[in-house]
Amino acid sequence: MTQLSKSSQNIFEQIKKSDSKKNEYWSARELAKILEYSEYRHFKPVIEKAKEACKNSGQEINDHFEESLDMVQIGSGAERKIDDMKLSRYACYLIVQNASPEKEVVALGQTYFAVQTRMQEILQMETYNQLDTEKEKRLFLRTELAEHNKQLADAAKDAGVVLPMDYAIFQNHGYMGLYGGLDARAIHTRKSLKKNENILDHMGSTELAANLFRATQTEEKLKRENIKEKHRANKTHFEVGKKVRKTIQELGGTMPENLPVADSIKKLKIKETKKLSAKTSNKK
Repeated sequence: MTQLSKSSQNIFEQIKKSDSKKNEYWSARELAKILEYSEYRHFKPVIEKAKEACKNSGQEINDHFEESLDMVQIGSGAERKIDDMKLSRYACYLIVQNASPEKEVVALGQTYFAVQTRMQEILQMETYNQLDTEKEKRLFLRTELAEHNKQLADAAKDAGVVLPMDYAIFQNHGYMGLYGGLDARAIHTRKSLKKNENILDHMGSTELAANLFRATQTEEKLKRENIKEKHRANKTHFEVGKKVRKTIQELGGTMPENLPVADSIKKLKIKETKKLSAKTSNKK
């Protein structure tokens, strides 16, 4: 079995490469070895499934899957060309979603690339890149999280989480996974918040981003696995939160319960919304 985590740097991060323009990519052959495919030919069908998923998502396949040739030694100093492929982070994400699910390293890859791909998407958003201050980033992410929480609630309802009390329990499972066992009440206590204060309104941009990853990945998993029972939905939310937490730890980040409490975003909302609206309008 591959050693999954020898240091805080994730094994998938260790095999990442950069081209002459400093664009990141992964070698398909190296990724196949990490995902424990005995031969590259067995890995090719997974790549084809990932390409199809890429096409169905509206992305250009060539932007994420680039054919390449590498020279390898075959003995006595001789070399021969072998086919390979340069994969974007999104391509790797699609590949691990279509790889053998029973492998532990595949599960690790699904978490890593899901979280990192979502992070990259946020950081590459045109609107996000126009933001200069922590206040603006907080407001942007808080708005994104509010929208995705609505979508998560819909997905949870489809999974059998119907009553308000059931949804509160469902949400607590996500928090407990991400916050090392702390539910909403315990997070309030840990961060010295008042009972009527919303946890999300007092998060900085880093903590909001972690919770955004939790919400989006749980929503996708509930839909992808067609979960239709509330206890399974609760377990799924907890497991996703726990995996996001593990990824933060592997990347050397601060655990969310240890991040500082921010001033209420409600105090900033009106002022920063006007400023943000003016900024994005001027860019158009």
